[in-house]
Amino acid sequence: MSPEFAERRGKWRKANTGGILVLFGAKESEDLHYGFYQETNFLYLTGWSEPGAILVITPEPDKDEPGLQERSRVPREILFLPQRVPAQEKWTGRKLGPSDTNAAEVTGFRTVMPAERFESELRALLDLYPATYGLPVDKSLLERLAPLRGVLDAAGPLARLRMEKSEAEISAIQHATDVSVEAHRAAWKMIRPGEYEYEIAAVMAGTYMMEGCRRGAYAPIVGSGPNSTTLHYSRNSRRMDSGEVAVMDVAAECADYASDITRTLPVNGHFSARQREIYDIVLGAQRAAIAAVKPGMTLGRKTPDSLYKIAFDYIDHHGKDLHGASLGKYFVHGLSHHVGLDVHDASDTTTPLRAGMVITIEPGIYIPEENIGIRIEDVVLVTEKGGRVLSAALPTDPDEIERALAQRK
Repeated sequence: MSPEFAERRGKWRKANTGGILVLFGAKESEDLHYGFYQETNFLYLTGWSEPGAILVITPEPDKDEPGLQERSRVPREILFLPQRVPAQEKWTGRKLGPSDTNAAEVTGFRTVMPAERFESELRALLDLYPATYGLPVDKSLLERLAPLRGVLDAAGPLARLRMEKSEAEISAIQHATDVSVEAHRAAWKMIRPGEYEYEIAAVMAGTYMMEGCRRGAYAPIVGSGPNSTTLHYSRNSRRMDSGEVAVMDVAAECADYASDITRTLPVNGHFSARQREIYDIVLGAQRAAIAAVKPGMTLGRKTPDSLYKIAFDYIDHHGKDLHGASLGKYFVHGLSHHVGLDVHDASDTTTPLRAGMVITIEPGIYIPEENIGIRIEDVVLVTEKGGRVLSAALPTDPDEIERALAQRK
């Protein structure tokens, strides 16, 4: 197991000294529609991707507090693993058990215990520490296990840790992005009037799965014509016609890390004058926002130094709808979100950007009256010198897009 996970747990202890952290890993899914998805806060701190585990982290003992001797003796971190069930492993594969001799080496935890001991160990720890940190979804369970004790929300502190990515995380996101770019390029070779949206989605999903990525970062969105104006359209069932645009919001999740890319293409290979006009406005807004990315900027709609406001103001001051009204009202979603273990990664929109954060920049204009939806989305790394577009290999310039589509067989 990479030492980075232990470093993250150390950062948690350093930043949150008031109580015990308890996180529950995801359980084995009984829904055959889905594979196993580890809870991402649990995954962030442990790297452990098998079901049913529990994590406990205790604070570093304070030399000035009473009970130092007792607190010094308890483990700083414990990973609880469920016992192996050979009959079940016939269906889901062999799992690591707490009694396996290599459990500490494989997990990276010095202390590995059976999950059955969790409650008794927690009760003993609660005699030494007055409060417990947990996720909101687990609050009622923790309150039952620790009655009359404070349960503090761990989601915010964990989000603040997760927002700033390590070099290894940035590399993983770049890989997922590179594979996603190849998926888009595969779709560009195929898209034409008469094809169905699901055919485009299929070639994109097949491309990233052939590259070893386990799944999409989200359900593929391929919306043509009227469907281009529905933000999270995912039926992908319509036949695409000439003269329409298609919004393709598709990206891979590779080795647990996500990407998020959107491009809007003319189905027949050429933007109409009106489509080109709207596209250029969205592209101008995106370029203005990307140029402003730097430490200290924020993502909220009303926060100081807001990137959203830069994009919105650009859209609102360029172009009109068919009735002469400005286009700002057709930009109906946020501009950015963080990307990481989740495609909409844990974050706090009021926290200013710092170097090492990875965000999207994704302005859009959606005009149902005209059956025109345009969204352009890229993944951007915040650096000390500004923003670096990780998905820059996939063109956004409309002339480049038309030239690429002209090469279709």
